[in-house]
Amino acid sequence: MKRCVVAGLAAVLMAAGLITSAPPAGAGCLYGGPVLSKCDGPVQPDGTWQRCVAFTHWIPSGASSFLAPERRCDSMGPGQNPGDLGFADPPTHIND
Repeated sequence: MKRCVVAGLAAVLMAAGLITSAPPAGAGCLYGGPVLSKCDGPVQPDGTWQRCVAFTHWIPSGASSFLAPERRCDSMGPGQNPGDLGFADPPTHIND
């Protein structure tokens, strides 16, 4: 019985340690408009962050052609050139 209590307590402490050591959530998202979604990861110490944009891609397949979602991620921030797909709008970090 004592071993079960100790093992349970150890498992709880390990889980709590993993949760408290996780990086803080700093991501924000925008939905709709010309893309399905646009989400920013946390800002890194050098001022950059990762932005992921989800958009639709037309897949022709005869009479049953369809739109499929695709996702592209790129770096944003000082000195970065994100390119197309509306990556640079907005040019600042998206916050919650």
